[in-house]
Amino acid sequence: MNRLLTLAVLALSTALPAWAEVTLTDLKGREVTLPETPDRVLLGFYYEDFIAITGPGGIDKVVAISRGPWAEWRPMQWEAYKAVFPQIDSLPDVGDTETSTFSVEAAIAAKPDVALLAAWQFDALGEGVAQLESAGIPVVVVDYNAQTLAAHLASTRVIGTLMGSEDRAERLATLYEAMITDTAARVAAAGDAPKKVYVELAKKGPAEIGNTYGNGMWAGVIDLVGGANIAKGQIENWGPLAPEYVLAEQPEVILLAGSEWMSAPEAVRVGFKADAADAQAKMAAYLTRPGWADLPAVKSGEVHAIYHGGARSLSDFVFARYLGKVLHPAAFADVDPQAELAAYYAEWLPIPLDGIFVQKLQ
Repeated sequence: MNRLLTLAVLALSTALPAWAEVTLTDLKGREVTLPETPDRVLLGFYYEDFIAITGPGGIDKVVAISRGPWAEWRPMQWEAYKAVFPQIDSLPDVGDTETSTFSVEAAIAAKPDVALLAAWQFDALGEGVAQLESAGIPVVVVDYNAQTLAAHLASTRVIGTLMGSEDRAERLATLYEAMITDTAARVAAAGDAPKKVYVELAKKGPAEIGNTYGNGMWAGVIDLVGGANIAKGQIENWGPLAPEYVLAEQPEVILLAGSEWMSAPEAVRVGFKADAADAQAKMAAYLTRPGWADLPAVKSGEVHAIYHGGARSLSDFVFARYLGKVLHPAAFADVDPQAELAAYYAEWLPIPLDGIFVQKLQ
């Protein structure tokens, strides 16, 4: 009997999974250890990237979210995912650091095994991080906002290690590195003079000057593809440029960064469920500004809408390649950014690409 019991115990122990600690170094350089792969995740940001890296079933482990940056910033993207994952609509909302509504109490009440946060959320939380950790909730930080190849690859691998989806993470990291490397090589081979680029957040319509970017966000993309950003040296991070300055700089390419701003009637709406004709009309309205009709970008037809939600993510290589093709058409002649984005969604995400994400003003 004892021998049979021993054999039964051995058989059971080999059938059960062996739980192992998960140890990683996050994007703040902090070593974090969890007793095992988490089953309950508080997801602060980078929703699509998390879904792409974790694959089928990954979203089922999310027990709380910072809802605002998804449902309010990208409402039609949120609706597309809600159609596939209706449970996200009832997830507890822990609030948003951007609006100072993040609730440590709500986060603790959700009982996550880990809080996965963006670096900007971690920074804004301050002592809230220690409160989470004191409650037994490890905090792991990733950072696609850094907009460096190293940070993108590291963030992808951190999520893969944390969630036990290392193979998917490595394949995505390899894809991203290959695309960025190819983009840089094409820019270097083009060898043409940098063209002046002006980008504006096109949320408020032509009557009000939107932010542009001196560093980071679209500024980082312009740098990557060899453009001459007219805001560089004028704007530290983001803010509006004087209209007179824009006219004096004579930009050769204009990017209007649009999104799913349903409550902003004059916005250039691009993204999920966007309408091409509406986007064209809203873009054309910007050309009525004083002096814009005579800008080189307008005369040569180089005014473009680009999806503001596309930057600082695992699919942002597509938008870099779109601008690369605008600036260096010969070097990117065989590149179809729209097709590349559709292929990315088909391969890695559970929803189809449905909308307008880049568009040239006709």
